[in-house]
Amino acid sequence: MLLGIMLFIDRTDELARLTALSGDREGGLAVVFGRRRIGKTRLLVEWCRRTDGVYAVADQSAAEVQRRYLAEALAGRFPGFADVTYRDWSGLLSRLSKEAQHAGWRGPVVFDELPYWIATSPELPSVLQRWLDHEARAAGLVVAVAGSSQRMMQGLALDREAPLYGRARALFEVRALGVDYVRAAIGAAPPRAQLEFYAAWGGVPRYWELAATDGDDTAAAIARLVLDPQGPLHREPDRLLLEEVPAAMEVRPVLDAIGAGAHRVSEIAGRLGRPATSMARPLARLIELGLAEREVPFGESARASKRSLYRIADPFTRLWFRVVAPHRGELVTGAARSRAALLARYWPGLVAATWEELCRQRLPALAHPRLGAAGDWKPGARWWSGAAPEWDVVAEDVAERRLLFGEAKLAGGDLRAQAAALASRPPPILPARFARHLVTRALFVPDAPPRVRAVGDVAVVTARELFRRG
Repeated sequence: MLLGIMLFIDRTDELARLTALSGDREGGLAVVFGRRRIGKTRLLVEWCRRTDGVYAVADQSAAEVQRRYLAEALAGRFPGFADVTYRDWSGLLSRLSKEAQHAGWRGPVVFDELPYWIATSPELPSVLQRWLDHEARAAGLVVAVAGSSQRMMQGLALDREAPLYGRARALFEVRALGVDYVRAAIGAAPPRAQLEFYAAWGGVPRYWELAATDGDDTAAAIARLVLDPQGPLHREPDRLLLEEVPAAMEVRPVLDAIGAGAHRVSEIAGRLGRPATSMARPLARLIELGLAEREVPFGESARASKRSLYRIADPFTRLWFRVVAPHRGELVTGAARSRAALLARYWPGLVAATWEELCRQRLPALAHPRLGAAGDWKPGARWWSGAAPEWDVVAEDVAERRLLFGEAKLAGGDLRAQAAALASRPPPILPARFARHLVTRALFVPDAPPRVRAVGDVAVVTARELFRRG
């Protein structure tokens, strides 16, 4: 496996957007954001490599040191650029645009981890605004700013009061990789091994890279990277929360409650000893950060529904708050065998949750002889109502003529018995607008005998089909 290639898979669309900006003679600004370790830097470095750009990254040094580091990065393009001490950002940026215009160089120039620069130089967004509007535009420079603080990066470009509002010609979030790319990390592993890998690491490229040395032995990788108190990911969620500007540690107790199994607002509030009315803000912050998701039953309006459930969105963060957070003392004092036993206690439930999630998410990419071509279905959702049996997957087709009722089964079993039970289940009670839809039932299982696509009237969908690249 070539780690450099692995880290850059599935970034075609993002790179195309940046490349299109590079080809615009007027230049312009790109704003790129995304959570820690998601692959922003790898994308931006690759873009600079292909377009002969300059990449510079901030750290938590003083402003004077930051400017010196940036000048040294630019000196690789403009000899002598770092021979001068720049007393402010305006002077440095002004010289950059003059040197670029004189050399006929249009960039790109990338300012990565911009929040670190702003932390020591609060005036920088306003300085950038003036520079982009005048000198950088005159030089036709292509400029990109990036950072892991999603609130700050989005605020800089989307807040009407922010200096950079309306100036980004490319604005996007670098998102997690799909499960269909797991083979790039661990090779041609069985579908069940691919599922377990994704259940541990989600779609975060850096986690894939760290875990790849263990191949498809996901339990060994979790033990080494996460459960071991000296492992590089043992305190990873705390780092994610601290990375935000301002830091988001105030929402950590809410994650603890959800990770421990509280999913309704009343349950979360009860775990924390707080009134339910105080939960709106921290839950909204977690959703904003991409760490939590709100679910409503299929067919209900997200705005109007009062039957919300909250869950941790990312598989790795879910694993951490289920296994690590409540057992820190046990992990510190225990031996490798006791850590393995602790993981085994929760691992089947975590894998099952990820399997159900993927069955819903991957429906639009599914091609199946009983269900149709890729693109026929919208993403699925769960359905629940009081004491009625819950449905793991309910979806509507794009033509709005069919409904799919499905169950996700992780453990092996008698397919005929499982299909018969699914066929006899009462359907969910849905709004009247779905009354005339044709109904298809589907059983989602990681593995099935070769060429089995249905049992009776029930479609059988396997992980191999769900994980196939579109």
